[in-house]
Amino acid sequence: MSPEEELARTRFGILNLVRFSGVAFVFAGIANVAGKLLPDLAPWFGYILVFLGIFEFYTLPVLLKRHWTGPKK
Repeated sequence: MSPEEELARTRFGILNLVRFSGVAFVFAGIANVAGKLLPDLAPWFGYILVFLGIFEFYTLPVLLKRHWTGPKK
């Protein structure tokens, strides 16, 4: 496998991990708001998790791609 293919596989894996962890944050936040996960914490913590998960799922992959395709030094 060429170095370019290796780099592409690594980046693809990172993007997928970022998206899956974003979905996990959203689900954890919803479970917290419903009182099923960490019921001792206030519901506002669940809302923060939901918004962080949405940000991570939609925005972070775009920012990573911009960083990776930025100007070469």
